Amino acid sequence: MRMAIAQLAATTDKTANLQVASDLVARAAADGAALVVLPEYTMSWEPRAEASRIREAAEPLDGPFVASLAGAARANAVTVLAGMTEATADRPANTVVALAPDGTLAGVYRKVHLYDAFGDRESDRLAAAAPEPLVLPVGDLRVGVMTCYDLRFPEMARFLVDAGADVLAVPSTWMAGPGKAAHWEVLARARAIENTSYVLASGQCGRHRTGRSLAVDPSGDVLAELGEEPGVAVVDVSADKVAAVRERNPSLVNRRFAVVPR
Repeated sequence: MRMAIAQLAATTDKTANLQVASDLVARAAADGAALVVLPEYTMSWEPRAEASRIREAAEPLDGPFVASLAGAARANAVTVLAGMTEATADRPANTVVALAPDGTLAGVYRKVHLYDAFGDRESDRLAAAAPEPLVLPVGDLRVGVMTCYDLRFPEMARFLVDAGADVLAVPSTWMAGPGKAAHWEVLARARAIENTSYVLASGQCGRHRTGRSLAVDPSGDVLAELGEEPGVAVVDVSADKVAAVRERNPSLVNRRFAVVPR
């Protein structure tokens, strides 16, 4: 089976973002991908936007962004993961939607760890969600979903693996800065190694953002990496590979601690 990481440089122009995202989905599908992981904030993004602008841009799950991306998933018969700002009764949520190959909404993940770090405070603008795993089947693999800053918390990845994930999808807008690109790669590879799982980390590119989306195998080897421009990379993934690595390196079996959300 094949899965894809795709990156774009989203702006506040939702129509343009959707067009680029749909084109990336089509490219990945043409190369045989069954799953396409698009970045966090694929719908709309601007650096450190004010809370009022985020509320104005937010959409419900039955709004035009999800409907249009569902059309792309259906037209290409692939599962699509993509980030959006979801309108809710309280503050908006940083949400990833999972769209099935028939265009139906297969699941929703709302970001648990908001980006209150490196001088930013995402929690001033958005509502954090309680931990709830989104794990969905894609072929004979199970894909767990988390978002960007969640990658810095090993408990989040293990929480998904405990729920059955053997692929970790990480839609992101990883901000640029000293050492940040190194953190991005090291953390993605660490989550793969410690969980003996694939990691598909898709980040936005463009000004202020790191890009460099990467796919990592269950041994921690990088299968594909993008640069700092929009693009897509498709990789081969295998349940047999996961099983073989977990047999050789049974760290999940040997562990002595459980993850309990607080």
